[in-house]
Amino acid sequence: MTIASHLVELRRKHDNLSEMVEQAQRNPSTDALKIAELKKQKLRLKEEITRLSH
Repeated sequence: MTIASHLVELRRKHDNLSEMVEQAQRNPSTDALKIAELKKQKLRLKEEITRLSH
């Protein structure tokens, strides 16, 4: 897998997590810990994308 294709995959996963966070935040029954974990995963992906982009 090339770096470019890996970056594309990471961005796709980041976008999916963004959507999951938005949906979870709209649902009042969603556990705050679950939202926090999704946000942490999203941040880790963003950091990896940034690291690989440089």
